[in-house]
Amino acid sequence: MRFRFIWIGKTKDKHWKALQEDYLKRLSHFVKYDIVEIKDPAKHETKEEEGKRILAHLNQSSFTVLLDITGESLSSHELSGLIDKWQIQGKKEITFIIGGYEGVSAEVAERASFRLSLSFLTFTHEMSRVVLVEQLYRAYSIINGFPYQK
Repeated sequence: MRFRFIWIGKTKDKHWKALQEDYLKRLSHFVKYDIVEIKDPAKHETKEEEGKRILAHLNQSSFTVLLDITGESLSSHELSGLIDKWQIQGKKEITFIIGGYEGVSAEVAERASFRLSLSFLTFTHEMSRVVLVEQLYRAYSIINGFPYQK
């Protein structure tokens, strides 16, 4: 299985960047991944224009998970079960999308195979990236029975 992360903007804060890189390195023991950082939108750019830029980087055969506050809220164990299920189903690539600060266009939302909520709370994009990658690493720790999960 391969993960693809598509998100708007770069992680600029060095502390969040260090955490992100740490969890990505840990995650790389279980899956291959790549990151597509889409340039921050221009002041005049609409959500629809930003959506087209996101969709341009989306592989048509990829199973797509949209991070969305209205998505399913899962425990770490439920997320690990879902990832395990997707592996068993033979999903080759899972793409995780974190849209811009205004959310995503209807076209991007419609393309989503699954919607995941990290929390009812609002996080910065940098925090969301770290939480997502940490939870994916935790999911693989649970799947493999490693002590990190506890």
